[in-house]
Formats: sequence, structure tokens, C-alpha cells
Amino acid sequence: MKKLATLVICFAAAMLSAQPQPPKAEIHNKQLKLTVFLPGENQFYKGVRFDWGGWIGDLEFAGHHLYKPWFVGVDPAERDVAFRPAGIFVGPNTAMTGPAEEFQTPIGYDTAKPGETFLKVGVGILRKTNDDKYFFGSHFDIVDGGKWTVKKTANSITATQVLGGPDKDYGYIYTKTIRLVGDTSQLVIEHSLKNTGKLPLSTRVYSHNFLTIDGLGVGPDYSVTAAYDIHPTRPTDPKIVHIDGKTGTFLVALKDGDHGTFGLEGYGPDAKDYDYTVKNSAAHLAVHIVGNRPVVNAMVWSIRSILAVEPFVAVQADPGKDFTWSYTYTYSAVTK
Repeated sequence: MKKLATLVICFAAAMLSAQPQPPKAEIHNKQLKLTVFLPGENQFYKGVRFDWGGWIGDLEFAGHHLYKPWFVGVDPAERDVAFRPAGIFVGPNTAMTGPAEEFQTPIGYDTAKPGETFLKVGVGILRKTNDDKYFFGSHFDIVDGGKWTVKKTANSITATQVLGGPDKDYGYIYTKTIRLVGDTSQLVIEHSLKNTGKLPLSTRVYSHNFLTIDGLGVGPDYSVTAAYDIHPTRPTDPKIVHIDGKTGTFLVALKDGDHGTFGLEGYGPDAKDYDYTVKNSAAHLAVHIVGNRPVVNAMVWSIRSILAVEPFVAVQADPGKDFTWSYTYTYSAVTK
């Protein structure tokens, strides 16, 4: 029986190793090493919420690992996040890692009737199923996902999606580049959205910075600092987060189904306020995030395994026009 069990285990391991692996690529310099998941057959992310233009599955800096998966499994029946004895499970639309982006406002959803289509930039043309209010965890069939191409250099990865065209209501060329800056600890994510269709493209995009550091969990070692005094529009939980001027600090370790979520309101109309720093005193690490467009909304979403700073940018690309935006991440060691 022992020999039979060993054979079964070996066979199962062989079957798993034979399964096609998600497309990915690595880039690195003297300070950073990135694993980037790519769009394509058997891609890591199979949902219709987040942009498919490449997302970071791991970033190594100074011996630490950031952005690794923060959940243990994907449950097709789950709409968002579930806290179970075996760990954190997520639905297909939430099963994302790293700095990943969602064009939060679907274009044409509110006016489409059930069975008609709407647009989720970075994913494609989707079919509306019912009259329910749009929810990011809902499944929608993809009618047209456009065509993705990927180009890699020694220090960058560029993914491009071409969808529709001049004869369609919605058409665009969406380009996203993940680029290392020389041999520094800086990472730049650049975007371009060129409208090639008949109708304007108006939406909001945010980076869901799924930050994990060595699996340390979220607690008093974490703080988030903005470039301005933080004034949440909704009260924070005083047992979990304390806000003092520009900084929000976690007071307790999050456990079970705890959420440490708070608003980052207080920003002004200028791009200079797209400036946030996350520090972890246990890992002696800081992540500084700067954007080149004004913030139109911002918040922190966190559970026990992850901390996510989420700044939003308004995207407006009229027919024939191009809209660009970028984020710069700087990783550094800190003493406290």
C-alpha cells in the first residue's frame, strides 16, 4: 500500500508539472527583480475586473519579496473575498496580485440593456446579463477581447491591446509599459490610451497596490503617509487605524476577517498630491508611489494578508485623442 501511495503522489506531481504554466517574464537590474504575469493563453488572471496588460507577481528588493499572492485559492462561486479556516479564498475577478489596475467605471453599462454590450478598458467588450447595478465581482462574458501583443527588452515589458477601430462605437489602442530605471530602485508604469472609435472613452482608473512584504501580515508595523493632511469623509475605526496629520498608522494586527480600510481624502486638484509612502518598520522597507495626474479619489484597503493604497485618476480620451498617465515606485530601506 505504501508503494501504491508513493506512486499516486508521484503521478499527481508529474501531472501538475505537465500543466501549462501562465505566461510570464522577468526583468531585473542591480536592485530590483520582477516577475510579471502576461496576457495570453492560460494567463494567471482570468477575471474581467482588472486590466490584463501585465501585472506583477513578485518584486524582490534587498532580499525581501513584495506583491506575492495574498490568497490561498480561487473559488468560482465566490464574488470577492472569503475568510475560511483553510485561509483566504477569492473569486476569479479578485484573484490578482501586485500593482494591478482596474478601469473602475465600465463604459456604457448603465445605458445597455440585458444582452447588450459595454466596455471595460483593458479587458474588452462584455455582455450585460441583467439590470443589476454593476458590481466588480460579477461575471460577464467577453464578446471581444481585442488583440494583445507583448514586447520585452532587458529592462521593460510592454503590453498593447488593440480593440475595435474607426467603424466601431468603441475602439482604442491601450499600451502599458513596466520599466526599470537604470540600476536604481525605481520602477515606472506608463500608460497610453488612444481612442480610435466613434464614442468618447470616459472612465476612472486606480492602481490596486496589493502590497505584501514577506508574508508579515498587516499590523502596527505599517503606516501610510500622504503628501497632504488626511481627512477621511467617513469615520475610521479608532481601534484599528490612527490618523495624525498626513499619516495613518495601524494600531493592531489584523486577524480573521478584520478590515483596516480608510479614506485618503484631503488631496487637492494638482498632480503633486498623487504622492504616497507605505512603510513597514519590521521589514525596514518603504514604498514611495508618485503619479503624474491629479487624484480624484483615494483610499486604503487592507485585510490581514495585504495592504493596498488605491489612488484614482480620471481618464478622458475623445475620438482621435490620446490620454497618458504614469506611476513611479521607489523602494528604499528605512531605519524605523
